[in-house]
Amino acid sequence: MFGTLASGDIETARLRRDLRITCNLGFSCGGFEDMSMRLEGENLLPHGADGEVVTETVPFQVERPLFQQTQKLVVGYALTSKKKKSFLQPKLEFMARRKGICFVPIDLNRPLSEQGPFDVVLHKLRGKEWQEVIEDYQLKHPEVTVLDPPSAIKRIYNRQSMLQGMADLNLSDCSGSIYVPKQLVVLKDSASSADRVVEAGLKFPLVAKPLWIDGTAKSHQLFLAYDKRSLAELEPPLVLQEFVNHGGVMFKVFVVGDIIKVVRRFSLPNVSNCEKTKANGVFKFPRVSSAAASADNADLDPSVAELPPKPFLEALVKELRTLLGLRLFNIDMIREHGSKNVFAVIDINYFPGYGKMPDYEPVVVDFFHSLAQAKYKKRHCK
Repeated sequence: MFGTLASGDIETARLRRDLRITCNLGFSCGGFEDMSMRLEGENLLPHGADGEVVTETVPFQVERPLFQQTQKLVVGYALTSKKKKSFLQPKLEFMARRKGICFVPIDLNRPLSEQGPFDVVLHKLRGKEWQEVIEDYQLKHPEVTVLDPPSAIKRIYNRQSMLQGMADLNLSDCSGSIYVPKQLVVLKDSASSADRVVEAGLKFPLVAKPLWIDGTAKSHQLFLAYDKRSLAELEPPLVLQEFVNHGGVMFKVFVVGDIIKVVRRFSLPNVSNCEKTKANGVFKFPRVSSAAASADNADLDPSVAELPPKPFLEALVKELRTLLGLRLFNIDMIREHGSKNVFAVIDINYFPGYGKMPDYEPVVVDFFHSLAQAKYKKRHCK
């Protein structure tokens, strides 16, 4: 009734039925944009929507099983233009698309609940109004992962609360130890803080940092005060922290979920006892967060340059994730000069400049891919 198929037609039908070949040329928030494939003689050629053959070579792939397709992750993001430019690099977005991860900008002029649906909301905006928007969204959409909770982020923006609780971390079985250098908060009148410095037992020189981290370059400016009189030159509110000799190298520990990556940065050299007695005034720190300050390829003393032990870092990060309630952050730490593995934690940053971390793209993509896998398992293993 239906007639018979020639052998070539049979093979063509079998290919179409069994392989279901598609050519995936891109990914949009609405799904995959596919170009159909047709057999022309013995060649498999792509055709456009108008039926014309696309002559340039386009790699094809076998359509993925259903369980892999459902792992698509939609990430709504609310970032400053500066953060978007440094974080959402073309390479990152390309690698993310290949794993089914789509980054979608959040329209700040529309209610957040009317947008999406999102699997993840990634944000780094400031202000009470935005905090209220995110907290309300979390209550209405508990199924969405928010990176990170505003209440947890708020703690990091205050250098007084940022390092609280570090002494209570459980690192007893690790191959290293941490502490926070002595510090004092000065809310006003830096000149009269000299007596408080003495009462608190702080020793000069002191690192002076702005109390609040507000996203401006000024909030990351650090100074070294060598004597009591120099305190009058500093602008409150600020935190005064004892300077710890550390061989001029700082470790920036980047955390992306369960992934840890460490880079070295040049810092201030050791201050000798002789210098402490002779130096005076205030010295402005050079910026150490930029890639230009990298010390990863420098010829350094091994006792200074050796990275913190991996088991120690894994235990520290695990404890900090619980303490802080964050998944995207970095730790600034230094090795106390002359020690093997005694480290001082001097700063913590939320959603740091990952673009300054070498090969950050696969690290970030792997993190979001793990979120997609976790969501898939949660949906299908109930």
